[in-house]
Amino acid sequence: MANLVVHTDTNFLSVLQYAVEVLKVKHILVVGHYQCGGVKAAMDNEDLGLINKWLRHIKDIIKDNQTELNEIKDFDTRFDRLVELNVIQQVKNVVETSFVQRAWQKDEYPHVHGWVMDLSTGLIKTVCDIDSTKEIDPIYRYDY
Repeated sequence: MANLVVHTDTNFLSVLQYAVEVLKVKHILVVGHYQCGGVKAAMDNEDLGLINKWLRHIKDIIKDNQTELNEIKDFDTRFDRLVELNVIQQVKNVVETSFVQRAWQKDEYPHVHGWVMDLSTGLIKTVCDIDSTKEIDPIYRYDY
């Protein structure tokens, strides 16, 4: 739901580790889509039970980007931008894993791409690309 990369999600992390360390994938795609129901739900304060815990990750993105989002008066435009910001954050979450960083120490791959798809047109927008040449925030960087 909402293409989240959560650092405590062992299911996702095991898939990522396998892809990076065993399959040696060259590219990882984080693909969101405009009109994402998970992102929209995070923009509201409706109590959705256990889902609230998952959506909290997107609420953190809203909080961290509050100034930019508040400047966007049109709801649909703000919603679209939050979808993009979510994808950007999830790409950062991927490259902040030890698996990706360790692979970068050995090779230049994987490249991690953040895309957003417009389901009504089928068009894909690139919102970010991160490879081994990009700097990671030092708090998330592992020393090898």
